[in-house]
Amino acid sequence: MRRTTHHCELGSEPCAATAGPSWRTAAILTASLVLAGLLAAVAAAAAVPPATPVVETTGGSVQGLEDNGVDAFLGLPYAAPPVGALRFAPPSPHAGWEGILDATSRGAPCMQMYSPSGPRTTEFTRQIQTIFPTLGEAKVDNEDCLFLNLWTPSADEAKRPVMVWFHGGGYAYGSGGWPVYDGRNLAARGDVVVVTVNHRLNVFGYLYLGDRFGDGFDRSGNLGNLDLVAALEWVQANVAAFGGDPDNVTILGESGGGSKVSHLMATPAADGLFHRAIVQSGPGITSGRKEQAAELADALLEKLGASTAAELRAVPAQELLDAARAVLASRSSGGFGGPNFGPIVDGVVLERDPFVPAAHQQSKDVPLLIGWNKDEMTIFTAAQPWFGALTDQALDQMAAGFGDNGPQLVAAYREEHPDYSPTHIANRAMSARFVVGSLTLADAQARLGGAPVFVYRLVWETPVNGGIFRSPHTLEIPLMFYNVEESQVLLGEGEAPRKMGEMLSDAWIHFARHGRPASELLPEWPAYTPEKRLVMDLDLEPVVALDPERTARELLGGSGSSE
Repeated sequence: MRRTTHHCELGSEPCAATAGPSWRTAAILTASLVLAGLLAAVAAAAAVPPATPVVETTGGSVQGLEDNGVDAFLGLPYAAPPVGALRFAPPSPHAGWEGILDATSRGAPCMQMYSPSGPRTTEFTRQIQTIFPTLGEAKVDNEDCLFLNLWTPSADEAKRPVMVWFHGGGYAYGSGGWPVYDGRNLAARGDVVVVTVNHRLNVFGYLYLGDRFGDGFDRSGNLGNLDLVAALEWVQANVAAFGGDPDNVTILGESGGGSKVSHLMATPAADGLFHRAIVQSGPGITSGRKEQAAELADALLEKLGASTAAELRAVPAQELLDAARAVLASRSSGGFGGPNFGPIVDGVVLERDPFVPAAHQQSKDVPLLIGWNKDEMTIFTAAQPWFGALTDQALDQMAAGFGDNGPQLVAAYREEHPDYSPTHIANRAMSARFVVGSLTLADAQARLGGAPVFVYRLVWETPVNGGIFRSPHTLEIPLMFYNVEESQVLLGEGEAPRKMGEMLSDAWIHFARHGRPASELLPEWPAYTPEKRLVMDLDLEPVVALDPERTARELLGGSGSSE
C-alpha cells in the first residue's frame, strides 16, 4: 500500500487566524510549539523506540512504535482515499492492505486553505523560514488524507475510555497531527485511548453540488463531517483491539473542532457512535444554508470554467484550492462573517440547525461539557496596530461594532475589570460571542432534560509575553492534553501551569470515564441548568460562579454562534 508521509507542519489555529509583523501574534505561540516539537523529535531520533505489538484491524495488520510506555499507532487509514471518482463523494470503506501496515508516522494533512505559515505571509514567518528553511516546506497537503492517530497504554482487553479529538481551524485548515494535539501524555495520565482525526476541509469537504449535479451529490456539502462519522465507525469496529471501550467514546474539540462536535450531536448518521461530548470555545449553534452554498458552488464552477462533475474532478487539487480561495476573497467583506465552505442544512445529512431552536433529541442522553476562555480574542487581535495602544476614546468609538448593545457591554466590562486596559476591555467585549454561543448551546441541551450539562470558564491567565494574552483562545488545549512541559512558550514555566494542566486533564479524563468532570484540585462541579447558571471558573483557586457572564448573556443573548 502506498503511504504518504506526514511531516510536522508549521501552522496551527491561532497562527492561521492572525497576521502582521508583530512578534506578539499567535504565530509566535504556535510556531514555537512546532519548533519545540521538532527539537524533541530530533532528540528522540537518537534512540529508536521499540515497536508496538501487531494489532489486527478491519483493514489488516498494523504496527506502531512505543512512546515512553504508550503505544502510538499513527497514520491509520479509516476510509478509502477520496481521489479521482471519489472526490466530492461520501467516504467509502478502505480496501485494506496485505502484510503489516507501517503505523509509525502521521498521515498527510488534508488540503489546507492557508499557506504553510498561516493565511498570509508575515515578517515573522519569513524570518522563521530563513532560519529554518525546511520548516515551511515540511507540511505536505494531500487529498489522500483520511487518516487517524491513536495512542493507548496497551493494546489489551482493558476497555479504556476513548477520547476522539476533532482539530480546530474552522472548516478551512487544521490537522489531527499538530504537535499540540499529541495524545501520548493524556493517554498515559488517564489510562485512556486517545484518537485524533484528519478529515476533508474547505472546498474538498464542503462544496455543495447537489443543485448543480443532482442526487448523487446531495451530501457533498457535508462530506467533511461524514468523514468524521466514518472515523467514529472505524473506532466502533476497531478500538477494542487497541484496549479501548467502544461503548464509552467521548468526542471533543476546540474552536472549529467544537463546532464539529456540536454538529455531530445533531447528525443522524452519527447517532449512537459516541456517548459523551466536549465543546471547547467552539459552539456550533447554526449551520450554513443550502441556497448560499449552491451560489458559492456556481461561482467556483464559473471561475474554473467547469460545467460537469467529470470536469470538476479533473481539476488539479492546488488549482481547485486556489480558485476556491479567490472566489471567497471576492465575496467576503472580511472578519468572521461572509460566505465560506462549511457544513450546511441540506435536509439529507443535516436536517436542521444543530441547536436552534432547540437541541436535537438524538443526543438527549449524551452528557456535555462546554466552555470558553475569558479573553478568547487576544490571540486574534494581538497583531492589530491598536493592540496595546487603544485609548478609552477609541474604545468608545469601537464599541458600536460590538453589536446593538456594544457600548453597554463595554461599560459593564469596565466596571467588572477596573484593572483592564482599553485593549483588554475591547477583547473581552469581542470575546462575548463565545460566551453567548456556549450558553445558548448549554441551555438548549439542558432543556432536553436528559443527561447533565457542565459549563466552565477558563480564567487562569498565561504569564508569557508580559501577560498580554491573559486567557486566550487555545490556552486550554495543552492543559487538557497535559502537554504542559512541551508548551511552555504558551503556558510559561513553573508550578502554576503544571497545576492547571493536572486540573484540566484530570477533569476531562474523569468526564470521559464517568460522564461528569472532577479532580482533586477542583471543588464539586455542579450541573448547569438555565434556572441556576452555575459555571466552574478554572483558575489556580477554582470556584463555582453563579451566572458569571450575566451581562453579556442578557445584552447579546440570542445572537448565538456558528464558529
